[in-house]
Amino acid sequence: MTTTPLGDFLRSRRAAVRPAELGLPDAGPRRVPGLRREEVAQLTGMSVDYYVRLEQGRERTPSASLLDALSAALRLDDDARAHLFRLAGLAPRDRGPHGTERVDEGLVRLLGAWPDHPALVYGRAYDVLAANPIAEALFGGFSVTRNLILLVFTDPHAREFYVDWPAVAANTVAGFRMRFGRSPDDPRITAVLRELLAGSAEFRALWARHDARGKAPEVKTFRHPEVGELTLRTQIFDVRGAAGQELVVYQADPGSPSADAVALLGSLAATG
Repeated sequence: MTTTPLGDFLRSRRAAVRPAELGLPDAGPRRVPGLRREEVAQLTGMSVDYYVRLEQGRERTPSASLLDALSAALRLDDDARAHLFRLAGLAPRDRGPHGTERVDEGLVRLLGAWPDHPALVYGRAYDVLAANPIAEALFGGFSVTRNLILLVFTDPHAREFYVDWPAVAANTVAGFRMRFGRSPDDPRITAVLRELLAGSAEFRALWARHDARGKAPEVKTFRHPEVGELTLRTQIFDVRGAAGQELVVYQADPGSPSADAVALLGSLAATG
């Protein structure tokens, strides 16, 4: 059977929806979890044969209205809906060619002006392109790798460093799936993907889920070898004029033990 990224994504999303969520009777045993193809076709008003052709890669040009109906039936959020439209060729991908990434000098200076807030800029494939001294101290100077997704899956200390490693891993892979969908021909993204698929069973399992979700503000807890645990809020900003670059700023709640740990981290950064 022919397979396509669009068909793979539809199968994964269909398997993730429980019939009860859509008010459908859960009658009889189901060979696979989630919705049946017939149910998706019924919910979207298309023929079963047409939907089967979509999943099998024999139909590759669905209309925008049909994708909207699929997005509703499969309960896709905004990120997953955008990913679906991109896979179907109805949303723009990032423009190539994909050359060497550089961070604007003004943004680098801005990072340096935040001595009390770890901040960094990463690129299309999660390579850390710039970081202020306190961020370098937080991540141990990125001694194993300066790529955030490779750090999660290949650094032997990652499971200790990220207190909630499973959630961090799942969110990072979902974000990487979005980036791959926007730039499937980007040589750096494909190189990182090949390395992860070859070297990490955990990554392969998460990649097979086809979750697609952009980075969002969240709370992360780190276990630092010198200052202990830090629970930090993250804010993520797109870098205008630099496709794929994002700025991440970490902040502790004022007056919290994590704020004291960040202050200590800043002292370590200031002394090298």
